[in-house]
Parts: sequence; structure tokens; C-alpha cells
Amino acid sequence: MTQEKLVQVTEGLDGTRADAGVAKLLGMSRSSVAAIIEQGLVQQNDLVIGKSDSLVADAWLRITLPKPKAPLELVAQNVEGLKVVYQDHDIVVVDKPAGVAAHPSVGWDGPSVGGALLALGIEMSTSGVAERQGIVSRLDVGTSGLMVLTKTEIAYSRMKQAFRDRVVDKTYHSLVQGHPDPSAGTIDTPIARHLKHEYKFAVSLDGKPSVTHYKTLEAFAAASLLEIELETGRTHQIRVHFSAFKHPLVGDSLYGCDSKLALRLGMERQWLHAMKLGFIHPTKGEYVSFESSYPQDLTHALEVLRTS
Repeated sequence: MTQEKLVQVTEGLDGTRADAGVAKLLGMSRSSVAAIIEQGLVQQNDLVIGKSDSLVADAWLRITLPKPKAPLELVAQNVEGLKVVYQDHDIVVVDKPAGVAAHPSVGWDGPSVGGALLALGIEMSTSGVAERQGIVSRLDVGTSGLMVLTKTEIAYSRMKQAFRDRVVDKTYHSLVQGHPDPSAGTIDTPIARHLKHEYKFAVSLDGKPSVTHYKTLEAFAAASLLEIELETGRTHQIRVHFSAFKHPLVGDSLYGCDSKLALRLGMERQWLHAMKLGFIHPTKGEYVSFESSYPQDLTHALEVLRTS
């Protein structure tokens, strides 16, 4: 049985190739979307479009999704750039490159963290559905940086509780457009699913409590480099909060970035990196912390800003 989606094109995706734009709107891989478009299953304002056609801001997309293959399977995949930062009997900490999903999902045929670890012979805990084993928190496909996964049942249970209790220290660096005023502060506004866009989220009084602490590390003419501490961990939290306050992440077309600035900086995804991760080890009881460095695309964007 097919499923039909009706999605409006966001302003940040105006002029974007259809396959790339729809992939960002739906959280699917670009190759999967291209296959759907080639079957004539995507219409823009009631006209069938091709994968290289351009999206138009505020246009309505009618997307017919084929019946998903079931069940989802975790497939071993060698993933270039994924690093195992630490592992022991109970946990594994990885440094995830952009373009890699935390786990398989409907419409995503790209690499996943779970698949990469399976290829390395690292087995996760058995809690949860098969394709999400060991997953206690996630990073967006387009976000790079540190993730912790669990290898035993006791570690899974304790780490899930630690995230629920907000006792895991999560530090991100992000490049946002403009200059937040004040330059350091806290955004405390609830987040819920967007009323019009199924795959987006938005600030909403009816949403879940969401708290983001930030400070400016470096200011440029058109953007600011921020250090961000998450008190809560809602889906797209950083992206939603800064977009709502008129400082979208550089390169984040789903949440209204300046496409010209993103192009100038060579950014094809949101400038967001999970820099530091700290928590009480689930079985050893001692505090452990890990730190990552920027990948090449984020470093390049900063170099352009510093020299322009």
C-alpha cells in the first residue's frame, strides 16, 4: 500500500534541485528520492517534476511513497570517516561523519552507525528493534560528531535513564547566520512537530520543554561561531531554536538558511558538530569525557569567513 505526503517547500529550498530538496524535506536519502521522482511520483503544484527540476518556495509537493520494504535490516557497511573513539565491554563512542544516519529508517538507503559498527565486528545491546540496537541518543544525518552507543543491557538501561534525567553533558559548535543578541544566553522555548511540514519541528506552546544554552566564540561579518550546551535533547533542537530567533544555522536549508552564503562557504549541510560528550560510565561509575575536532567542510567554511 502506498502512502501520500503533502509537503510545502520552505523558503530555504527555493531553487534547489528536486531530488536534493525533497530528500532534505523528508529526511530520506537523495538516491531514494531520485528513484521516486523518476517513477513520476512527485508533483509540484499538481505538475509532475523531474529530479533536476527546481523547487519553488511555498509550492506544494504531492509525494507518493512506495510501500516500504519490511522488516528493516541492519546491514554491515564500511563507512569512510567514521572513527571509534572509545570502546569497552559496555559502551562504544564514535565520531560520526555527516551523511551517516544513526540507524536505518524507511527511505534511507545510505550508511548508518549501526551498520558501520557491525562491519567492524562490534555488537550492540539487544534492547529495542533490531535496526536500533544500542542507540540511546541520535545525531541528524547532516550533523557530525560524537555519539555513544551501548553494548550490554545494563549499559543500555542506565544510559537511556541518564539522557532522560539530563545528566549527560552535550556540547556542540555551530555556525549561525548573523549575530545573536545577547551574545550569550539561554533559549527556553518548547518544541513540537511543525503543523504544515511533517518532517520539520517548530517552537510551539504545545511542545515539549526545550532548553539550549549558548555563547559566542567568534563573530564574523555574516555569521557567528557558537558553543552550545543542550539541557534537553529534542529532535532538531538547535536548528529549530536558532531558526525561530532569526539566526538559522549556515547551510540548513530546511530551516531557512541563506542559500547564497551557504554556497559561498561550500556548505551542503548544516554547520553543526557534536564537539564534546561527557557522562557517568554506566557500569564503572566514573565520569568519562570525549572530544572531537571539526571535519574538513566545517573548517573550510571558517577559513573562508576569516579571510574574506
